[in-house]
Amino acid sequence: MRRLSALLAGLSLTLAAAAPAEATEGYFEHGYGTQAKGMAGANLAYPTDSLAIATNPASAVVLEDRLDIDADYFIPFRHASITGNAFGGDQTYSGNNSKAFVIPEFGVIHHLSETWAAGFAVYGNGGMDTAYATNPYGRFGATGKAGVDLQQLFLSPTLAYRFARNQSIGLSVNVVDQLFKAQGIGAFGGFSGSPQSVSDTGRDSAFGAGVRVGWQGRLVPWLTLAAAWQSKTYSEKFDKYKGLFAQAGAFDVPATWGVGAAIKTPLPGLDVSLEVRQILYSGVPSIANSFQRLVAGQPLGGGDGPGFGWKDATIEKIGLNYRLSPDWQVRAGYAHTAQPIPAGQTFLNILAPGVIEHEVTAGATWQMAPHQEISVYALYALPNTVHGAGSIPGGFPPAGFGGGNAAITLSELSVGVGYGWRF
Repeated sequence: MRRLSALLAGLSLTLAAAAPAEATEGYFEHGYGTQAKGMAGANLAYPTDSLAIATNPASAVVLEDRLDIDADYFIPFRHASITGNAFGGDQTYSGNNSKAFVIPEFGVIHHLSETWAAGFAVYGNGGMDTAYATNPYGRFGATGKAGVDLQQLFLSPTLAYRFARNQSIGLSVNVVDQLFKAQGIGAFGGFSGSPQSVSDTGRDSAFGAGVRVGWQGRLVPWLTLAAAWQSKTYSEKFDKYKGLFAQAGAFDVPATWGVGAAIKTPLPGLDVSLEVRQILYSGVPSIANSFQRLVAGQPLGGGDGPGFGWKDATIEKIGLNYRLSPDWQVRAGYAHTAQPIPAGQTFLNILAPGVIEHEVTAGATWQMAPHQEISVYALYALPNTVHGAGSIPGGFPPAGFGGGNAAITLSELSVGVGYGWRF
């Protein structure tokens, strides 16, 4: 047990130093754990590895004692265009100056008794990275490369309790370390109450905390239901960017909720997992406030300041898992995300084009030894574009940006591998 504790401590430090994350459902991950990712993240009622506690903490007492170490190779493709603008001709921009990311995560579960279990997970909750070598805001006076880098590393200690046969509940305390950096957007400084704290002030960090609660119950041998709710994760402010984010740098992590069902089909070995999840972006002013507040007299960084204009995102998922043999499983999944970025909000979202709506996944697990397994998955998030409609405020500074529209595009590829050890 002492060796296991030392291993976990070392893994935590390693992962804390490498915490980028995929942005597939708005800026959230599509799932946690290699096996769940192969089913489009549809594991709320169908936990298969210890990272499941990042979705539903009740999973800890359902699964065996195990440790999982995963790594993803993630490639986003980000583009933007500006058309019909008084400050320059129509132009397309590539946000792919930073091209690919390696994303690690791990989790562990240990039973304390027949009815109690504890767990711990370290994972990237979400994030966003754009890097434009040619600055889309250069026509408005911005200089240098443009982009943002948002990372959110979560550490989630978990406790779960089986209160009745086939019924469990769980609680996670979510501790987050957020990192943020913006560059090349100094053109917005004139619209801020703190113009020196809008762009190019280096990387800032902010710690926060919240909770996640979950329930899982097998009602009949072929049907399991589950539900989970995650509170808003209340965070310190980004002081270096108090002139960019509303409420002087406030940037909490949105609350989420979800419900799911897992079905054992009449076909032996085939299971189906269904899930609906909602991310409440509307509860965070820096994310939800309309950018058009800027030309209505609300400065960036103000108490009611402009934001990215995102709406709540509802995600519907289906995942399939088929056991080919005692040693092999294959899986697939699909998820649809209701678009969180309205057509009128694309101008600032050149920096954060979280517009994915459709994703498909596949994966497999090989049991290489009685207590060890290797899993792999692949994801393709289909290209999607949101074309602006009245997205660039008309007029000239300080009243506007010359009108026209911005369009933003995103697609993604990701592959991952995970090692699981049941102990």
